[in-house]
Amino acid sequence: MEFDNQSIKTNSELRISAREQLKGNWGTAILLCVIFSIICGSLSFIPYLGPIMSILLSGPLTLGLAICFLKLVRHEPFMFENLFDGFKNFSSSVIAQLLISIFVFLWSLLLIVPGIIAYYRYSMVFYILSDNPEIGAMEALNRSKEMMIGYKGKLFCLHLSFIGWGLLGILTLGIGYLWLTPYIYSSIANFYENLKTIQLEKVL
Repeated sequence: MEFDNQSIKTNSELRISAREQLKGNWGTAILLCVIFSIICGSLSFIPYLGPIMSILLSGPLTLGLAICFLKLVRHEPFMFENLFDGFKNFSSSVIAQLLISIFVFLWSLLLIVPGIIAYYRYSMVFYILSDNPEIGAMEALNRSKEMMIGYKGKLFCLHLSFIGWGLLGILTLGIGYLWLTPYIYSSIANFYENLKTIQLEKVL
């Protein structure tokens, strides 16, 4: 599948949309990312139960984060509490997170590059689950795999476009990441929205 140059947005356009959508929502978006990072990051420090809790919580929280940023880019009202909406689809989100981790790990055993490709292949899973809570985890992985055919490099380049901001975040002793993280998540949510529109246009 090749890029549809008439429909695919440039990285600059995706970032511009993200900045516009974040206006007036920076506080909530930053709080979402901070709480998400604290919860997921602290799980590994819990003796014995840490890995198990990480498996059980990281999937639903990642789904909740996807739900929040999709609401943001769609100009729908959202609150901090929406971060926990992923627990409404607990089983699918947990299984999806587990399958993604397994597949990326297995591909990484071959070489780093196949592992990176696998990561981008399944990068849309939680956005797909957000829009389609009735489907199972494996179906979400298959849809993400199909959706990302021809677009993995596009998303990779979008991630690379934030390198300068990442370096600035380091120079500010990490403070800059408070704004950079929601900026990245919003841009990726816009990428998904753009890609979803392209897929619908191809069907029609």
